[in-house]
Amino acid sequence: MGTLRLCGGIGRRVRLKIVCPHGHLGSTPSRAKNENTERVQTIIKKKSKSKKQKSIHPWRLCPAGQHWIITHPLHVPPSKKHPDGSITTRHAHCAHNPSGKDQMYPEEIKKIADRHFSKLKRKPCQLPLKFPNGVKYDDLIAGWVQYWNDIFRPKDPLDPNLIKALIASESGFDPTMLTDKKNSNSARGLMQIINQTRKILGNEKGELKDHFLTVTKSNLNDPNINICAGIRWLFQKKLLASSKLKRPATWEEAVAEYKGTLEDWRTGTKKGNKIMKIFQDYFSTFTRCKKS
Repeated sequence: MGTLRLCGGIGRRVRLKIVCPHGHLGSTPSRAKNENTERVQTIIKKKSKSKKQKSIHPWRLCPAGQHWIITHPLHVPPSKKHPDGSITTRHAHCAHNPSGKDQMYPEEIKKIADRHFSKLKRKPCQLPLKFPNGVKYDDLIAGWVQYWNDIFRPKDPLDPNLIKALIASESGFDPTMLTDKKNSNSARGLMQIINQTRKILGNEKGELKDHFLTVTKSNLNDPNINICAGIRWLFQKKLLASSKLKRPATWEEAVAEYKGTLEDWRTGTKKGNKIMKIFQDYFSTFTRCKKS
């Protein structure tokens, strides 16, 4: 607490307090320094732990509960200095989602593909078959299959060749395909996503529990965004097929549910068999290519 020291003459004693340079009473400088070091290390550990907990995927640009916003003009409201307001540049940054749930927007979807997909090794069979664009989207297929497999970690991982076969059977690799040209809400793009599906993928209060995609109808004309959304929807369809079958559905059954023909195919109707045979033939060809 303190010390006795002779001061101002023989026999006079004055009790003085020792105050260390860090402001701690009754502590030596070395002890206070150790306490500060421990405090800093504790803060660093907490921040590091928090960062790890918030990571969704190594490719994502923002932590969980945030989304990426690109550089854009920002209007500054009028003030005394600028009575008419002004325009400044808001640089790219992460913004919090009000719900705290995972949301992806077109800007981040594009960034992820540009940065990572060309480097991937596990790609679908590179046979174009009869399609002019038959190998054009292999990197996108490989990338989004790996991403969604990493997110959901299914016991039976999704095969890139299955997605390539699905695209071949849905659109013939035509990104501009619109099923009903008079109806903009009809199925569009490589994986033939209807407008109602697009809304479900972005609705945080609807069918999906997490991992949402907020895109516009015109965004679905972009092969990258369409494939990302289509695979996300196929994972949801696998859950729905499992619920209907009262057992874990196979990926082929998930495809049948995606095509809206699960019941017809299971009961062996001509319509169901015809729809699924087109897909199965493509899938079989791509799978053999992979093994050869």
